[in-house]
Order: sequence, then structure tokens, then C-alpha cells
Amino acid sequence: MKMKKILALLTAGAMLTGMLTGCGNDGTPADGSQTGGDAEESSTGGGEADAGSGEADGGGSSLEPITFTYYNADGKNDNWDNTPVGSAITAATGVSLDIQYPVSSTGDASEDVALMIAEDKYPDLIYSKASVTNLYEAGALIDMTDLIEQYGPNIKKMYGDEFEKLKWGSGDEGIYQLSYAGVRGQIFSTGGTCQIQYAVLKENDYKYPTTLEEYEAMIKSYLEAHPKTEDGLDMIGITMSASDWHWMITLGNPAGFIADAQPDNGQWLIDENYNCTYKHASEDEKEYFRWVSRMYDEGILDPNFATQTDDDYIAKLASGRVVAITDANWHYGQANATLKADNKLDKTYCALPVVMKAGDKAPTLMYQGLQVGYGLAITKSCPDPVRAVQFLDYLCSDEGAILYRWGVEGEHYFLDENGKRYRTPEEIAKAQSDPDYSKNTGIGNCVGFPLYGDGVLDDNGDYMTPTSRESVIAEYNEEEKAACEAWGVEMLIDIFPQPDEFVMPPYSPLWAYAIPQELSNNVTILDEIAFPGLVKCVTEPLSSFDANWDAMIAELEANGLEETNQMMTDFLATKVK
Repeated sequence: MKMKKILALLTAGAMLTGMLTGCGNDGTPADGSQTGGDAEESSTGGGEADAGSGEADGGGSSLEPITFTYYNADGKNDNWDNTPVGSAITAATGVSLDIQYPVSSTGDASEDVALMIAEDKYPDLIYSKASVTNLYEAGALIDMTDLIEQYGPNIKKMYGDEFEKLKWGSGDEGIYQLSYAGVRGQIFSTGGTCQIQYAVLKENDYKYPTTLEEYEAMIKSYLEAHPKTEDGLDMIGITMSASDWHWMITLGNPAGFIADAQPDNGQWLIDENYNCTYKHASEDEKEYFRWVSRMYDEGILDPNFATQTDDDYIAKLASGRVVAITDANWHYGQANATLKADNKLDKTYCALPVVMKAGDKAPTLMYQGLQVGYGLAITKSCPDPVRAVQFLDYLCSDEGAILYRWGVEGEHYFLDENGKRYRTPEEIAKAQSDPDYSKNTGIGNCVGFPLYGDGVLDDNGDYMTPTSRESVIAEYNEEEKAACEAWGVEMLIDIFPQPDEFVMPPYSPLWAYAIPQELSNNVTILDEIAFPGLVKCVTEPLSSFDANWDAMIAELEANGLEETNQMMTDFLATKVK
């Protein structure tokens, strides 16, 4: 089908809507990660697929209305029937979604999944994040291998050379979920390892720090020259959000990037022989946290970094008071957006390739391979697994992918004289500024869908998503443009070690794997020791640092550190290709 066929089917879709049991909810995904799902084409009945073209032709396919219940661990009042994109997908497939999401105040999907297992009642489709292991061990998920072979040519096309990574492993070659992460995507923006305000770079003639020593000196120099804001508030050198799980994002993860110069494998460092060690016990991280402790002693690190709420943290960043942070771009993006809206562009944050040891490479642009472990699964409760797989195959087709990420042609995007997709400046501005854009349009509104990454081209050489190198450059603000000009580069990411300087490992990012429950329990115990232990190392006098560090390591060792290291090493051995 071509996109025009979808538009033609919208009328039929409107008639179908009255026959369907839609979710009737409204809201946007509440995850910090990328949302969306790209797709190609797929039929939704007992249809045959044209594997040669990589698209389902719909021949013999049923467009009979069917509603699947979909539990979305990252959803918040997801909208389906009431959006142009949701209606168009329904028109093309006959499928509507009744979307459910965590109802607990913490948004914890594990509570809901535990209840599902206890009652042996499941939604038809589910994106359960880390709780997938519990569902698998309960026998709640179906193996999609044979269904994909028969009805999923676009699924196989999307995952391509990394299709085998979808297999569960540990002796089970079945495929129980499709990865939610952007396949083969390029990185056009990054949070780096550290961040600093553009005002600081400007004052230093755009010299940017690459080591902790340089980073520290630049922060201190700026604080000395600018002790207060224009409103008379005290400037803050560095702050963090470390009173809850965000400690992993602002305190824990940066240690692995900066001290160990390793990519994100969750709590793990992996050597050349694929041995895994719990990273917060590493000697390099010990020296990094000693530096953090010194920053606290000297008043550079916010004294409230470990007690303030995450909302307080974001509010501080949005005020323009904080010179530097160690965070992920998805987390501080909200603050950057507020600063931009307040026309405080020089107070927004620039990503930096900072490492502890000169000569190390900041690994933030490294492609680690397809992220597996989190994904969309079909449960044993699904009344029609064939239709479900064909629906997923449509989402993996070019047609479905473009619809889901670009929207409806003629409404959200247009074709230029060369047949290339583009969005109007008004549409771009709306997408950037309207917090309800995804909810109202349906574009990228359901976290968990399989999708192509940014920068991937379709068969016609056009981008599968609106985000490309060209679009990112075109949307730089004046501060970002000034930095690029001073550095003599096209993009902000060009100051980082580039992806081709790294070798893709023969395993997926370790944090995303669905690990056995016993191993997961062990890791939780180690984290529950490391969290308060690291905060204590940082907040108590620097003279006590070594004693506090040794006490934390001793407690980790007494609670299965070496055993857990070996368990994770053995688990990884089942994943190495």
C-alpha cells in the first residue's frame, strides 16, 4: 500500500471506529527514553506478505475490526482512536488498541505484572520493561518465531543483521518480544559525559574541557567571576538528583563514563574477555568519587544534591543558577526547554566529552548494538496472534514506520519536488513547543513499538524519521551555532570520539537484557548498598573517604559481590555472538 491508500482508507476507518472498543484515553508517554515505532507494511488477517518487496501487499488479508488490549509500562493516558495517526493505522490494519498503563502513583509496572501473573490474566500485547522476565518465567508470552517467519517479512527486514539478538538465549532460541529501541539509528545529539552552560564556554573563548581537571577549573573560574545570578541568587557549581532512583542517572552512570571510559552497560564493566564486574567497586571509580567528595567539601557540589527531589533539581537547572551537571540529555531536556522558552539560551547546557584520564575516549557515541530486553510482546491471552504479528509487521514496514514517526502526509508533512519528506517550520515549532503534540497527533505516542532509528534511510533514500543530520543542524539556536563555528565543526557531536573509532561489541547493552530473577535480586541488593554508601563517601569529610569506601566494599563483598560478578559473566556468555 502507498500512503495515499491510507488516506483513502481514513473514511473507512472512521466507520470502523464506531464498531471498535478503543481506549478513549488521552496522554503522552511518560518515559525519558525515545518514544515511537516505525513501520513498514503488514496485513492484518490471514494475508500473505510479499517478502521480495519487504512489504505486505494485503492480498487475502482481513481488515475485519479487532481491538487488542495493550499494556504500556511507560504510557500515560495514551490516545489511539482520537488521533490522525492512530486512525490511519487502524484504517490500514483493522486493528485498534485499548491502551492500559500503570495506575500506581510511582508508575511501577512490576506491581501490575505481579497481579497479572497471580490472576493468570494478561493483556493481548504488553510492553513491560524489566518485568518481562517474570512474564517469561510464568509462561505468559508466546514465541513469535514461526509467526514472524510466515507473517513478518518487515520485522525481519527492520532488525536485519541483528535479528538473531531478539532470541531469548540461555538455551531458549524463541523470540518473545520485539525490541523497542531504534534499530541501526545514528546519534545526532548526546548528553556526553558532563555538561556545562554555554555562558561558561563563551567566557572561555569556547575552549571546552576534556578532563575532570579542566572541567573543575572552568567551573571554579566561572563561579569566582559570577557568584550570583542577575536576580541575586547564589550560583551553584554542580548539582545532582540523588534522593531516589535518579542517583543512577546523575551520580552512578557518569562514574562509568568518566572514570572507566566505558559505555552504558548498566551497573557493569566488561573487559576484553567478557568478564563482568560491578562497576561501583572499581578502583577508577573510587578516584572519581574522591573527586566528587572534594567538590562537596569545597562547596562546588550542591549541599542538597542527595536530599532534593527530582522536581527541585530540574527547577534549579531551569532557573539558570547551575553552572555544570553530570546527567543524561533525556533527563535535563525539560530544563533546557524551559531556559529556551525564557530566552536564556546561554544558560542551556552543552554536552562535553570529559573523561578522568587523559587519553581515554569518551564513549557516548559508541554504537553498542541493538538494545534487547525491553520490547513489545504478545501474551497467551491474545485471541488472534496472527493478526497481532501482522499488526507488528505493519509497524515495521516503511509505510507504517513513516506514518508513525512523520504523521499523515499533507497534514503533518509534505513531499518536495524530489519526492522527499519535509515538515513546515510551523509544524516543527509545534512539535518542539506543544507538550501535547504526540498525544494529539499520535506521532510517536506509544512507547514500546518497534521502530527504526534516526538517520536510517528507506528504499528511496529518504529518512525514516524527521530527525536527520541536516534537520538537527538547521534547528540549532544561536548559542549552538556559535559553538560549532568556534570549533570549526558542523555538529556539536563532532567534538566527540566518533562511532567508527569504536568496535561494536558482540552483545547488546547489558542493562537492557532480561536477566534471571535470582541475578536481578542480587543486583538489587548490591545497588541498595552502593546508593547510600556512595552518598556517604561524598558527603562525609574527605578525610573519612578511604574508610567509608572500604566499608562499602566490605559490605558489597559480604552480600555476594563476587558471586554476582560471576553470575553476570556466565549470563553474558550466553549472549555473546
